[in-house]
Amino acid sequence: MAETIQGQGGLAIDVRQARYVYPSGNVVALGGVDLAVEHGEIIGIIGQNGSGKTTLTKLFNGLLKPTSGSVIINGIDTAKRTVQQMAPHVGYVFQNPNHQLFARTVQMELEFGPRNIGVPEDQIAERVAEAVEFFGLQEFVEEHPYRVSFPVRKLVGIASIVAMRPPIIIFDEPSTGQDHNTTHIINGLMRRLREQGTTVVCVSHDMPLLADVVERVIVMKSTEIIADASPREVFADKALMARTNLQAPQVTEIALETVVPLGGPVALTTEELAADIASRAGSKSKTSRSSATVR
Repeated sequence: MAETIQGQGGLAIDVRQARYVYPSGNVVALGGVDLAVEHGEIIGIIGQNGSGKTTLTKLFNGLLKPTSGSVIINGIDTAKRTVQQMAPHVGYVFQNPNHQLFARTVQMELEFGPRNIGVPEDQIAERVAEAVEFFGLQEFVEEHPYRVSFPVRKLVGIASIVAMRPPIIIFDEPSTGQDHNTTHIINGLMRRLREQGTTVVCVSHDMPLLADVVERVIVMKSTEIIADASPREVFADKALMARTNLQAPQVTEIALETVVPLGGPVALTTEELAADIASRAGSKSKTSRSSATVR
């Protein structure tokens, strides 16, 4: 994939005291949220259902307009723009691809977004070819999106947004309903986007995914942000996890019960935990051999 076009100066996402109240006026879905995201950051947003995660992210591309406060994306006030006007700046990948896909073939689905924002036809062909290659969609390009399996359909939805190359991409539960192969592709995509400098916002209950790819974790509860820190800090905070009824990655929980009390690191991946255990085993072995030599 070619290099992503970046926003011009300032913050990628600048949310100030944003509130959203449903039109009925009886339900506050988001209350007084502040959030600043730099260009090229990759962040995760976690919280139980109803905490305000999806409402917050739908403010980013203008699907929802703040009842009060402001949401500035790449220097643009989303309250003054339509969703179509925001499309070149921020792409939104829905949790359910059935809410996103509509074209007659996968090929047409991938072409629609770039064409809709005015990308020249020769570049559209190049972008679609790159997306088909990266997501492994070669055998599906002539298929109707609703005739492929759900995991592949979700990849099509993701690919259709990536082909537009917006400087900001929002993923709503990207790994839900995915098999091992497609989950691996999504993880690889997250890393690729990070390398390209794309700003990524990932709403997910998949804690191992977030532990593996994001730099910051935003924790939400009762329509507000209650924590904003690194994955290592957030997942090591047992009180915070209990307060939000969330569960840290299993490997982190194991590390907290085993190596952390001994002065070891808070592991986020199996590789980190294995490396620490191997290091300790090696040190213990050297100590034992040294003691035997002294005797």
